[in-house]
Amino acid sequence: MGKIALLFAMILLPALSWAMTPEPVQPLAPVSKELKKQLLGTPVYIQIFKEERTLELYGKIGNEFRLLDSYRICNFSGGLGPKRRQGDFKSPEGFYSVKLNQLKPDSRFYRAINIGFPNQYDREQGYNGSYLMIHGNCVSVGCYAMTDAKMDEIFSFVDAALRNGQPEVAVSIYPFRMTDSNLQRHRNSVYAAFWKQLQPGYAWFVKYRQPPHVAVNAGQYVMNNSNSSGTFLPDSEAASHSFLALTQTK
Repeated sequence: MGKIALLFAMILLPALSWAMTPEPVQPLAPVSKELKKQLLGTPVYIQIFKEERTLELYGKIGNEFRLLDSYRICNFSGGLGPKRRQGDFKSPEGFYSVKLNQLKPDSRFYRAINIGFPNQYDREQGYNGSYLMIHGNCVSVGCYAMTDAKMDEIFSFVDAALRNGQPEVAVSIYPFRMTDSNLQRHRNSVYAAFWKQLQPGYAWFVKYRQPPHVAVNAGQYVMNNSNSSGTFLPDSEAASHSFLALTQTK
């Protein structure tokens, strides 16, 4: 009887693990080019995966967000792990949000989107830095740099969504796709505990195709999806820091 129970557990546990963090069998296919053109102005959502050097732009169709396009990140610096201090050349990881005053159409790096670093989590950790952007010109000292052509399209969709009434655009930045197998692969990293905080946000979007609603509690990211709209909690202090940054060099 004990052997039967053990065999059942061996079959069931992998299935339960997969259900908690679904692992896509293959990359999602973007919508058609014709449909993408028609979706300019729809609410959007951005995911960034450092290890894959990929930025994914999603647009809302009906009640879910669909992949509009996937863009190769031209350049980022510092490898995996969160940004902690000014001058460490790291690119941020975590959950951020972008409002209209965080867009910089005339950046010296073509066009720029200030992601709002440091956010509440970063500040509670004592992290500092400024001018952390998604921008063009393919040059990075802590930002996510794209080619100008790709940045032009990303900027246009974010700008149109915000001007069409979306209060803020959520930007989720991950070191890699937060599957159980990838976390296991990086289990000995000094950042492993931090990355586990990010995984529920990734899993939420995989399951529901809605941006995660994330809060900060006791210095940690926590899921807070009581808001059915799936948007991030407002962070007025982060927004004011972002506005200040945009008045500077970029």
